Amino acid sequence: MSGTASSTHLIIKGARQHNLKNVNLTLPKNKLVVFTGVSGSGKSSMAHDTIYAEGQRRYVESLSSYARQFLGVMDKPDVDQIEGLSPAILIDQKQGSHNPRSTVGTVTEIYDYLRLLFARIGHPHCPKCGREIMPQDINQIYKSVIDLAIAHPSYQKQKGVRLLILAPIVKGQKGEFKELFPGLLKQGIAEVRVDNK
Repeated sequence: MSGTASSTHLIIKGARQHNLKNVNLTLPKNKLVVFTGVSGSGKSSMAHDTIYAEGQRRYVESLSSYARQFLGVMDKPDVDQIEGLSPAILIDQKQGSHNPRSTVGTVTEIYDYLRLLFARIGHPHCPKCGREIMPQDINQIYKSVIDLAIAHPSYQKQKGVRLLILAPIVKGQKGEFKELFPGLLKQGIAEVRVDNK
């Protein structure tokens, strides 16, 4: 395969590690790939002992000779060729944590970094229409609300529409919260909805 194919695919030729019998594979990158089969069919031999082992071996080879002396020499897996191999991590199938809420992200400690990455460089999108959510000032918000009201079918019929804008004051807490009502009235709040009434 060409260099372009190896940038989009992982290409394995002649894998013979453990019980693999000269296996050739072409796997897409950036996709979820699953190896299934009965015990002894070569799933771990391919994923762990061939692909991951070669990724680690290449990583160690890229380090300085000083760093390599502490890591030792890693054996090359029994495979003719692997093209398009990206850096690899492995999460062993042995259970390391007894917390039932543990995920791949929490076990590998990458979860906090992913949250930070999404918060800093992510662009939120509306789950309904798919458009990017952009920050708006008060005038832009006002114009958006007016545009929505004008586009509403009842506005077209009656040449006017009553808008009711709701915002949660108390959410997910038990109680009556009657003491909040006088303060809300002073702020100009004309209507309060309690338990959707």
